[in-house]
Amino acid sequence: MPKYKHIILSLPLLLLVSACGNEGDVEQGGTIAEKTPGQFAPVADEIPTDEIASTEAKFARLALDCVARQYPNKISHVLSSGEDVKSPQQLYPIFYGCFDWHSSVHGHWLLVRLWGRNDVPELDADIEALLDNSFTPEKVAIERQYFLGNDRDSFERPYGVAWYLQLMTELRDISKGSGAKAQKAQKLIETMAPLEFVIIEKLKKWLPKLAYPVRIGTHNQTAFAFGLILDWERAGGDAGLGRLVRDKSLEFHRNDVDCPLSYEPSGEDFLSPCLMEADLMRRILSKDEFSAWLTKFLPNIPEDGSGDWLKVGIVNDPSDGKLVHLDGVNLSRAWALDGIASALAEDDVRRPALDAAKKAHAMSGLESVSAEHYSGSHWLASFATYYITKRGIKIEPKTEEATASDSDKKETEE
Repeated sequence: MPKYKHIILSLPLLLLVSACGNEGDVEQGGTIAEKTPGQFAPVADEIPTDEIASTEAKFARLALDCVARQYPNKISHVLSSGEDVKSPQQLYPIFYGCFDWHSSVHGHWLLVRLWGRNDVPELDADIEALLDNSFTPEKVAIERQYFLGNDRDSFERPYGVAWYLQLMTELRDISKGSGAKAQKAQKLIETMAPLEFVIIEKLKKWLPKLAYPVRIGTHNQTAFAFGLILDWERAGGDAGLGRLVRDKSLEFHRNDVDCPLSYEPSGEDFLSPCLMEADLMRRILSKDEFSAWLTKFLPNIPEDGSGDWLKVGIVNDPSDGKLVHLDGVNLSRAWALDGIASALAEDDVRRPALDAAKKAHAMSGLESVSAEHYSGSHWLASFATYYITKRGIKIEPKTEEATASDSDKKETEE
């Protein structure tokens, strides 16, 4: 029986095309999605469906395709002079693909996550070739210099830089194991550390000046980013930055009550402001403290095990780059609900309702991950991987010697 059989059996629409479309596919705005020469992933029609080994492999192939695809591209770039007019790959030679910088970062994270967990051994060679090509001292130096440029203090803050730290978290977890992958992860950490250092210093300067939380459901939200940073700190990141984030989280959220969950989602959300805040606070408060805090913060969680208290987000046009965000909100809600439940006592009467809502959102979100529209395929697989591998709940070093019995023990949905 394949891993994550609950996904395969209950979600027939999750039979994904193995890579983003061929060169003739029309994508956003009617433009042709250009692929950069030297693509690492084979095109879809070269891989028979019956040879696709796992859900994870489908996700990995989507990421392999997009991290090397420069166009279409949406850059967030301050021009200080005419010399700053450059292509995405010239501006940032590692994270130029997947439509935007942050999506490229978590596309790389997806690949490192699945590679380090030994979930896609059939793609190890492709992933390692990608990592060797992406993470070189020369390219990291250019990425670092970009962050040091004029008027770039807020570049990818906090969402993109938090995902970069999550990528470093993954590598540190892998490096704690043994074998060739652990050794490779350690070398990659050393290569990528200069950019990590710059990001840490910028965040340390920003956080003391941040007077209010950012409660929106898109990239600037602070709660989700803070959660990633805390997980990074616990995996071996900078303790000083972790303290700043923890202190800010308590300052902003300890006394929050009655979060207006009925107002969610807004039309372009991919993160729930209420649920992401709760998922952050369960990382900080003790079990008893969190349970009491949650009662005041989300007082309307049912005690009857029902799941319809939180409606699944609706996407009316998955080719629209903004509207498709709602597929992401379903996936991120699923992992937040999972995280919230994990911090409550086993006999807490709210857990069945949290679990029921989680399953409904996960089903919808996972069905949406396909290669049909680049507006979603360039990022949704990362969100799906974060959910199915329970990234935010457990931080565990993985080794390439993991056995089949270890894999069988991984937590899955019933």
